[in-house]
Amino acid sequence: MKCRGITSIGGTCLATALCLLGATAPAALAAGPNAAATKLGSVAPGRQMQLVLPLTADEAGLERLASAVNTVGSPQYGQFESLSTLAQRFGASPSVRARVVSYLRRAGATGVKVDATGLFADATMSASAARRLFGTSLARYHSAREGRYIAPTGSARIPAGLRGAVSGVVGLDTRPLFAAPQTVVSHGHFQPSPATVSHNNVVSGYAERSGTPSGCGPAVASAGFTPNQYLTAYGYSPLHDFGVMGQGERVALIEIDGFRFSDLKAFAACYGLSVPRIQGYGVGVSKPLPPGGESTLDLEVLDAAAPKLKEIDVYESHSRAADVLRSLTAPLQNHGKTPQVISASLGTCEPALVESIGYSGVRAVEGALAAAAASGISVLASSGDDGSTACIGRDGPIDLLSVSYPASSPFVTGVGGTNLALDANNAITNQIVWNDAPVDLAASGGGLSGLFERPKYQRGFVPVNRRVVPDVSMLADVQPGYDIYCTVKECADPGHASHWVSVGGTSAAAPLFAGGLALTDQVLRHHRRQELGVANSLLYFIAHSPDAGSVFSDVVANDNDLSAYLGDHAALGCCSAGTGFDYASGLGSVNLSQLVNLAGQVQPPIASVGVSLPRQRPVAKRRLLAKLSCSTRCVVAAYARISVGRARPFKVRSAASVFKRKNHKTVKLKLSKSNLARIRRGLRGHKKVVARVFGVIMDSGGNVERTSLGRTLRIRH
Repeated sequence: MKCRGITSIGGTCLATALCLLGATAPAALAAGPNAAATKLGSVAPGRQMQLVLPLTADEAGLERLASAVNTVGSPQYGQFESLSTLAQRFGASPSVRARVVSYLRRAGATGVKVDATGLFADATMSASAARRLFGTSLARYHSAREGRYIAPTGSARIPAGLRGAVSGVVGLDTRPLFAAPQTVVSHGHFQPSPATVSHNNVVSGYAERSGTPSGCGPAVASAGFTPNQYLTAYGYSPLHDFGVMGQGERVALIEIDGFRFSDLKAFAACYGLSVPRIQGYGVGVSKPLPPGGESTLDLEVLDAAAPKLKEIDVYESHSRAADVLRSLTAPLQNHGKTPQVISASLGTCEPALVESIGYSGVRAVEGALAAAAASGISVLASSGDDGSTACIGRDGPIDLLSVSYPASSPFVTGVGGTNLALDANNAITNQIVWNDAPVDLAASGGGLSGLFERPKYQRGFVPVNRRVVPDVSMLADVQPGYDIYCTVKECADPGHASHWVSVGGTSAAAPLFAGGLALTDQVLRHHRRQELGVANSLLYFIAHSPDAGSVFSDVVANDNDLSAYLGDHAALGCCSAGTGFDYASGLGSVNLSQLVNLAGQVQPPIASVGVSLPRQRPVAKRRLLAKLSCSTRCVVAAYARISVGRARPFKVRSAASVFKRKNHKTVKLKLSKSNLARIRRGLRGHKKVVARVFGVIMDSGGNVERTSLGRTLRIRH
C-alpha cells in the first residue's frame, strides 16, 4: 500500500495505523485525553515545561540502514556505524538545527540543544511562553489513575518559524505515560500445582516451588525461584562455569524509580555473586528517584545473569513521555560509556502512545531506537503484564486488543512471560504462558501491533502483515516468581517480616535476557566475532534452522487473554500458545548456551588491525604518523604511549577513520604544546624518548574491540 502524502512509520502508512488503532479504541481514549479527568484550573505562567521537538530528518533512511545491518544474510550485516556518523548522515541538517535552536532561544526557551542523534531538540520553556508559541492553553487536571497533570486544552500548532523544521512537540502533556509492568509481590494464594497444569486456559501460578533451590537460609525459605534454578533452566550456568559472566560488557537499564545499593549487596552476598559497578544518571531529574521495587528487581535479576559486568548504567527519569524519550537516547550520547545492551522494563499501550505524543513523536522515538540498532546496540523491552489488552488501567471500559510499546518496535526484542516447573536438577519439565486470571488480572503481554507492519525477520512465522510481540518469553509468573531482596515499602509482604520476597512480571524477564545477550556478546568478542546488535533477525534465523530445537523450548499451553474478566465483555480471543511460534509466547524460551554456540557460527568476524611506522620527524612536524591497515570494513584509530626517561608515560591519539573495505591509511597523532615541551625537555636532558604505537579497532560506541601489536619509535631532535 502506498502512503500518498502521508508519513510512514516502519513501513506502515499512518492512515493505516490510525485505522487500526482508532477503529476499536476504548471509549475513554476515543473521547479524548482528558475525558475522564477533572479540570482544576489554569497553569501558573512561570511553570517550567520540559519539551522535546522532533526535527525534520531522514528517519526512513536511518530505519533502512538499521534493518540492513541487523538482518542475517544482508551484505551489510554487522556493519554498524558510529552514532556521530549516523547523526551526520540521517539527522537534521545543520541549517535545520541552527534554525530551530535560534528560534527557540528567541522565544524564551532555555537549555536548548540538539541531541546526539540529530533527531530531537530539547528545550525548557515557561507555560506562558509555550502557550504563545504553540497556540494552545494549558490546564491542570486530575484523574484517579494518573493523579495531577498538565495538558493542552486544544490542539497544539507548529509556529510558522518552525514549520518544515520540526514535526511536533512532546511534553505539553505531563501525564504519566510509560509505566513499569507490575513488580508483583507473591502472597501465596495460588493453588494449582505443576501436576495439575493442563493445556487448557488455567491459572499458571502454583504455590510450592519446584526444583532444587540454593542460597542463604532466609532466601531459600522464601517462595521464589533462586538464581541457580533459572540460570540452570535457561542454560546460563554452563557459561558461568566457564567464567563467562559479562566481563568487559556494559548494560544500561531505563528506569522510572530508584534503588538501594544495600539491597543489591544483600542479594549478591546471599548467592555468592559479584556486584558490578553501578552508575546512576538522572534524565530530567536533579536527584536520584526514591527507591522502588522495579529497579530493585531489574538490577538483582541482571546481577544474577551477568555478575561481572564492566558496569551497569541506570538511567532514571519520570514516566512522562518527554522524559522517557530522553532516557531512551541518553545511553547513546554518554561519551565513552555506550552500552552493548539496553533493557527497558516499561511500556505503554500503542493507542495511548499515539494519543499522548502523536505520530510525529512515535516517529521520533522510532528514529532513536533505529539509531541504537544501527550502531550495534541490543535493545530489549518487557512485553507488559496486561495480556493481549495492554490498555488495561486506562479510564473507561476495555474492548481493545493492544500491545505494549516499545516492545512492539521492530528494533526492540520484546520479552514475554511464562511459568515453568523444574525437576530436581532444575531442568524444565513444563512451561506455559503466564496468565493468573481470574485470581490476579495479570498475564504476559502479546499480540499484533497496530502501528508496525511485519518486519522481515517475522516472515514465515506471522501470516498477517503486522509486527507480533513477544519475540521470546522467560519466567514472569509471580508464583513461584523470582526471589529478590527488597526493603522498599512496595515490596513488603504482609505474610512475613522478611525482606526476601517472591516477585514476578515481564519486567524481570527482560533484564534476565538482557544479561544473557551481554554474555553472548562477551563470548563473540573473545572469538573475534561481531556483537549481536538487535538480536531478532538472528533469533528467527535460528528458529528457521534445523538447530531450532536446541535453542528454543516451545511453549504450547495457555493463553494471555484477560478480556473476559474485564467487566461485562466477552473474551476477545487472543492470544493462545501453540506448537511453534505463537502470539502469546513468540519463539518460546531460550537456552542461552546453545544460542551462544550458534551465534558464533553466524556472526561475521571482527576485522584485524595492523600498524606500521613510516619515516618521520615528530618534533619538527609536531605529530606522529602511523600507517593503519584493516582486514575488512572497520573503524580504526591509533594511539601512542610516549615515555620520556623514567617519567610516567603519556598518551596521544588519532581521530577515528572508517575503512569501508580492506584498506590502508596513514593517520596523524597530533602533539600538543605540553606534549612537545615534555619531549624537548627530555631531549635537552639527554633522556631516552620512545613512542610505542598501537592500532585499534573500535565498535560503534567507541569501545576498543581489537588492538594491534605495538611498534616502537625512538624520538630524536
